[in-house]
Amino acid sequence: MTGPNKKIYLSPPHMSGNEMSYIQDAFDTNWIAPLGPHVDAFEKELAAHVGVKDAAAVSSGTAAIHLALQLIGVKEGDTVFCSSLTFVASANPILYCGASPIFIDSEPETWNMSPQALEYALHEAGREGHLPKAVIVVNLYGQSAKMDDITQLCDAYGIPVIEDAAESLGSSYKGKASGSFGKYGVYSFNGNKIISTSGGGMLISDDVEQLQRARFFATQARDQAAHYQHSQLGFNYRMSNVLAGIGRAQLAVLEDRVSARRQVFDRYQEALAYLPGVRLMPELAGTRSNRWLTVLTLEEQESGTSVREVLAALGEQDIEARPVWKPLHLQPIFKGASFYAHRDRDNVSERLFHTGICLPSGSQMTEDDQHRVIACIQKTMKQTIHSN
Repeated sequence: MTGPNKKIYLSPPHMSGNEMSYIQDAFDTNWIAPLGPHVDAFEKELAAHVGVKDAAAVSSGTAAIHLALQLIGVKEGDTVFCSSLTFVASANPILYCGASPIFIDSEPETWNMSPQALEYALHEAGREGHLPKAVIVVNLYGQSAKMDDITQLCDAYGIPVIEDAAESLGSSYKGKASGSFGKYGVYSFNGNKIISTSGGGMLISDDVEQLQRARFFATQARDQAAHYQHSQLGFNYRMSNVLAGIGRAQLAVLEDRVSARRQVFDRYQEALAYLPGVRLMPELAGTRSNRWLTVLTLEEQESGTSVREVLAALGEQDIEARPVWKPLHLQPIFKGASFYAHRDRDNVSERLFHTGICLPSGSQMTEDDQHRVIACIQKTMKQTIHSN
């Protein structure tokens, strides 16, 4: 469907056109069950693309985080520091391990984990003799966190970093691929991500031996024996050969997808940045965001327009838009968890939650569709301003 009645989605999948050849190959060779030559090739191709020694293809980004925590040895009674401004999947695996999350606020330049808050939290944990077993850093909406500052702090305390780059495949920090800075990195290929296998993820690391252990845990921890023997708890977390084939076709067009989403951002920036109270998500100097989603903040006092009014107007036009992630320290499931703000009386993640709007950003989005979104926002703000 085209025209004004066409629904505009936030971030729909965008196929390259070559996926069917890989799927057909899987069917022709009868590699339908989990694992197979496409899985092996996808792992090698992605590891080479992001500049790490190894990668393990799994069923989801969440599974990859869980495996990383397992490899680190996170268990009941441990704590894990985690970015607060993120999707719940970043922190749920902490609970899978029986550990407790401690949430770290964002900072204004990247909207990601605040090194200042992290430093204070680490100092306090060290003083109490209960340092975290790991730190999960999330690269929000494609923008890398301040990885130099964060890894230096964690290295000083001997704490491994898990870089949740589920939303930032194709982004870079100081010329190095997002996701490649921690002990482990995590990508997601969910249907809404910049490339998709419909569902799937990848765990990456320079520690080849540990990633081999990850594959062991991800295939039900089956011991080497002629019969089925299991000495450790395992999981059914491996990616299928069919989905890995889709991933190979998608990886080949990753740079095209990044370029397209950055163009979408540029058009929004040009059309909306002049509006009172509107500010688009920053890009830290020395980084390149994949601009997975274009996100803006709207200051109601300055603009005379509320986030609720803009979201309602877009919804009425069959345009999908959403608020920024609700910080995890505010989620009922994590009630009572500790939280460290960026500064006293400066809670950046909560402020972004109350003022942020995620706009449709698909790499297949037409300029006409984008102009429809822009026109709706401009009209809503103008009407509100005039009514005030």
